Amino acid sequence: MADSPREGKVARPPDFTQLIDLASEFVGGKILFATDDFFAPAENLLKRDNPSFKEHEYTEFGKWMDGWQTRRKRIPGHDWCVVQLGIQGVIRGFDVDTSYFTGDHAPRVSIQAANFEEDKQPEIPQREVRTGAAATPEEFEAISELKSDDWSCLVPMTELTPGNPASSHNYFPVTSQQRWSHIRLNIFPDGGIAHLRVYGTGQKDWTAGDPKEPLDLVTVAYGGACVGFSNAHFGHPNNLIGVGTATSMADGWETARRLDRPPILENDENGILLVPGCEWAVFRLAHPGVITQIEIDTKYFKGNSPESCKVDGCILTTQEEEDMVRQKWDLPGHKWKPLLPVTKLKPDEMHVLDSLTPELQDVITHAKFTITPDGGVSRLRLKGFPSSICLLRPREKPMMRFSVKAGFRANL
Repeated sequence: MADSPREGKVARPPDFTQLIDLASEFVGGKILFATDDFFAPAENLLKRDNPSFKEHEYTEFGKWMDGWQTRRKRIPGHDWCVVQLGIQGVIRGFDVDTSYFTGDHAPRVSIQAANFEEDKQPEIPQREVRTGAAATPEEFEAISELKSDDWSCLVPMTELTPGNPASSHNYFPVTSQQRWSHIRLNIFPDGGIAHLRVYGTGQKDWTAGDPKEPLDLVTVAYGGACVGFSNAHFGHPNNLIGVGTATSMADGWETARRLDRPPILENDENGILLVPGCEWAVFRLAHPGVITQIEIDTKYFKGNSPESCKVDGCILTTQEEEDMVRQKWDLPGHKWKPLLPVTKLKPDEMHVLDSLTPELQDVITHAKFTITPDGGVSRLRLKGFPSSICLLRPREKPMMRFSVKAGFRANL
């Protein structure tokens, strides 16, 4: 059934909404507990797609709603739920979306957070998605192990706007630099919320794990991020470094067809397409390191994959990155070091390729992925080893050092 029309002027969202949603079901976020799921289950909060509205659809408990909606409370207290983040990391902001909840939205909200190491999390029984029900005494007892009443407060009790088209997004910036693994969403006293977005950056404990095992240094799960791109007409390049494998073309990076492509295409003597332009995306690694293997997956891109690609790396300070963002990444060529030469790509296929420069001196902080002439790619993995010191080429002075926790392996 078609969505109802959305009218009105919508304010420009804050910059933090360009970050990854740490709580999305797509990256493994899940509801551990909810006090009540009478009209609609809390799992709807974590849906990846935008909220929808089905005007004439009802369930046996009432109006079908794409969100979490509790019954009208007739007992003391207020409703709340606990979310385990799919990606643990630093939270930069929240979006509490009340879309389509106009006469039954939650009037107030607060948000708390906690950080639990994976091996120290209390065992919480798996929840069943249901409607028309409230939490059982057994569920209340199990969730009490988390002591969520005492968690840190990131958003104090604040009034929410109803779910009208121009005012349904309630944005809350967060200044905390801590790493979080769980959040508690409180609504006062009851009502409905469509979706909850927890925007931030992943953060990994680099002292843990097998030092001999290569890691994907660009994945959003560890803190990698896209910091510049030429075109994102059909999909943002942040999708390239997403968690897991792509689920469709919509889950990748796809550009528009370049208008400067020649009327008749030709190859050079090496079989590479002769075209004047290309598209690119620049990524900040989750940790400086040496890239030893590159994976490029064109899954689902069967008639629209790029003809070829290349990968380059460089070392940039925070200030240099900020300068490059302002200059739209017009970086002098000598700054970039080749990690992967121009390489032909096949449609709908995983390409596993060795990096050109796996020596210690080739530590990088940023990578540039260039596709020719245009098209779509579902995933990019830059696997290698994190390093605690960045070095330039021989005979040059070390540019900068990166501090890490005690015990981190400084050499590869």
